[in-house]
Formats: sequence, C-alpha cells, structure tokens
Amino acid sequence: MLVRRFSLKSPLNCALPSTVIPHCFSSSNGNDDVQKVFGILSSTSTPEHLKQSLKSSGVFLSNELIDQVLKRVRFSHGNPSQTLEFFRYTGRRKGFYHTAFSLDTMLYILGRSRMFGHVWDLLIECRRKDQTAITARTVMVVLGRVAKVCSVRQTVDSFRKFKKLVAEFDTNCFNALLRTLCQEKSMTDARNVYHSLKHQFRPNLQTFNILLSGWKTPEDAEGFFKEMKEMGVTPDVVTYNSLVDVYCKGREIEKAYKVLDEMRDRDLSPDVITYTCIIGGLGLIGQPDKARDVLKEMKEYGCYPDAAAYNAAIRNFCIAKRLGDAYGLVEEMVSKGLSRNATTYNLFFRVFYWSNDLHNSWIMYNRMMVEGCLPNTQSCMFLIRLFRKYEKVDMALQLWGNMVEKGFGSYTLVSDVLFDLLCDMGKLEEAEKCFLEMIEKGQKPSNVSFRRIKVLMELANRHEALENLTQKMSIFGRPLQLHQSLVSQTETPDSLFTNS
Repeated sequence: MLVRRFSLKSPLNCALPSTVIPHCFSSSNGNDDVQKVFGILSSTSTPEHLKQSLKSSGVFLSNELIDQVLKRVRFSHGNPSQTLEFFRYTGRRKGFYHTAFSLDTMLYILGRSRMFGHVWDLLIECRRKDQTAITARTVMVVLGRVAKVCSVRQTVDSFRKFKKLVAEFDTNCFNALLRTLCQEKSMTDARNVYHSLKHQFRPNLQTFNILLSGWKTPEDAEGFFKEMKEMGVTPDVVTYNSLVDVYCKGREIEKAYKVLDEMRDRDLSPDVITYTCIIGGLGLIGQPDKARDVLKEMKEYGCYPDAAAYNAAIRNFCIAKRLGDAYGLVEEMVSKGLSRNATTYNLFFRVFYWSNDLHNSWIMYNRMMVEGCLPNTQSCMFLIRLFRKYEKVDMALQLWGNMVEKGFGSYTLVSDVLFDLLCDMGKLEEAEKCFLEMIEKGQKPSNVSFRRIKVLMELANRHEALENLTQKMSIFGRPLQLHQSLVSQTETPDSLFTNS
C-alpha cells in the first residue's frame, strides 16, 4: 500500500508534504531550537513535565529538528526513557511521520541501554503506521545492539523476526546480518551463517565485500574471492581493497602490491583506502619511512591522502617511538588543509600513557578542547587512568565535567576509574556529585562503584545521602521484560529484552 508521507503541520492543522530545505535557506535559529529542545529533554524528569515544556517552548518540531535532537541525545548519552517519550509524543501528532533516520537513532539509543522490550514495541508500532521507515539499515542498527549482549543464535533469531516487520526482507537485510556478525562476533560466525542462509537469499557483490572485509588470514579471504568469481560476481575496488587489507595485516606486502597491479590492469584505480592499507602494512613490517613515501607516490596517480591516510603514517612513527617524525606529519597534514581528529590525538595519548607522561597528556588534552576536537572513549580511558595513577583529582574532575557538558566518551567506563580515584582519596562529596550527574544522564553506574560509595557513606554516617542514591539507582530497576503478548507475536528469546 502506498503511504503518503507528511512531516510538517501548518497552523491550520493542514498537513504539508515533507520538503528538503537547502542549507542556504535554513532558519538562522535552527541550532538554537535544537539546543532548546535538547535542554528540555535533559532537564525534565516526567512525561507530563516534558510535554508541557515542549508545548510552552514555542519551538516548531519539524522532522529536521527531531533528527538533530535525537542525534544530539545519541552522542551525549542522554536519558533513553525520556527520549522515547519525546519520540512518541512528536510521532502522535496528526499527519506526522518520523523519518527513517529518527527511527534508527531512537532504536540505537534504546538498544545501547539494553531496553530491547521497547525496541520491539517501537518497531511494531512503526510497522502499523508506516512500514516504509523500517529499512535494511534499521535491521543492522537493531541487530548490532542485540549481538553485543546475546549469542549468535539469538541474533539470527532476531533477524528472522524482521521478516514480519520490514517491507522487503531481501538480500540487503541478509547483508545487514552478515555485517553485524563481522563487527560484533567473529568472521567464523559470519561464514557459518552465510553458508546456512545463502540459499534463502541471492548473494550479491555487497555480500562478498562484507565477508571479505574482516578476515585476518589471506587463505580465508582468497577462498571467498574464488567463490565470488565462480558465482559470476565481478569484484570492484572495495573487493580488491579487502584483499589488500588482509595481505597487509598478514605482512604479505608483495601480494598486496600484486593486487594493486591487477587493479590497474582491469582499469580500476586504487583509491585512498587502498593506499592507507599499504601504509599500515608497511608500518607492520617496520618500514615507516617507506610508508611515508607512499603519501607522495599516491599523488602521482591522482589520489590525494586524507586524514585517515596521514593517521596511518603517523601511527607507524608513534609505534617506532619517533615522535619527531610523527609531529612532522601532523604539521604537514594541517598544511594540506586537513584537520587533526580524535584518532590523530589518540595515537599520541597511547604513547604518553605507556610512557607514563602525564604532563604531555594534559597539554594535548587541553589543546584538543581549545580546538573543539572531542576525545574518543579510548583517549578518555588513557587520561583517567593516568590521573588515577598520579592521584590528580582536579584533572579527573575537569575531564568528567567536560564529558558531562559536551557529551563525549563512555560514562560507564570512565566512571569506574573515576569513582575508584575519588573513593581512594576520600573525596566523598565529589563522588556523590559525579554519581548523580551520571544518573541524570540516564546512565547506570556500576554496582561495584555504588558499593564503594555506599561503604564510605555508611562510615561517614551520611544515611540520608545514601538513601537518596539508593532511590536514584532504583529507577534502573530489575531487568526489563517484554509483555507476554509481544513475546508471542515476535517469538524472540526472552534474554533479548533484559537489562542483564
């Protein structure tokens, strides 16, 4: 059935067709509206308060704005329950349909918090209202979160349930399952599932590119490459890049260069990913200087290095502990108009961490913040562990404060180390404050951290504060279970819908 999609409502309650607005015509206060709605989501604690605040805000809740708000929630690890209420509230408006991007982002937020009961509830609601919003990307988003906490069998069982949910249960969905298994499980699992289900779908070029992308041994990759040709599927640049990558990771650089020659013979030009693999492979065999030369050589073929290519070359020098050469490449990278990113900085954080260099770690972190480049989770972990080792409470609290304010890093991983430091240093009030900030973000502190703070509060006779923390922790409750009716509808294993 053809569904006519509407996304914007006029003041006269007339539904207007969804329109893509060019950036040059976008409202100048668009970002302000996103920030205002995001602030409402972060500050309200009940569904009623949320609805009232949204109504009185005067902000027009368009598809574009909702997309941006949900994206902000995702990367700031916002409260999933309150975000779901926002999603449903905006979706209940007459004539309004959420975009596929909004649906996938909402499902990701719920899945990350292991709220799988709500995930399947939402999918069923969407199927009834607008099945076209459930795409192959939706399948991959949901399966990706399921696979992180469930077995391969349960992941495949969940995949089969999409047959009743998605409009077209085809090879694209099959590819989404294989990509998930490659990323979250193992290539062996992906291979076994491929062979067991390939007769139900028609494998295509993307299928083989997915299966070739994760092998660590050249023999396995060569086997799939051979099967691909036998099925009459013609390899493309992505296929050859996978072969180059597996040869480079296996330190078989000569074979990788032979693949480059074969690509050129077939009039397929190696791209920046091809050369980045070569740069990484040369680093693995201890040839960082030759890898740096590749940055120049690739330009002769009309291919110019990007930030990832430079990062690969920088990484080689960092591994070789030649930081002078690594800094030189960073300067060259910037001179070419490429920006340092979180990966670039993380390469140096790793070196500083293993050399116990707190001074340079702190300087680099502050430089990142000034430049507006937010650290990734691994960089945060390098930093917080150094702070703990050197008992730098002020630095740790500054990192945490920036994480809470700007929404980067993993609260769960960083908080465990942070609470250990604060408790060891007797900073009970600071630990309590950080604990409450984490809960306000909708993130559950670990039971280990809670027990440590609980013991200290009992020793300090802070029974009221402890009762408050206990009450706050109770909002995470017992593992979420699906209603029995939903279980019977989807036949999905109970373990998929728990907070375990």
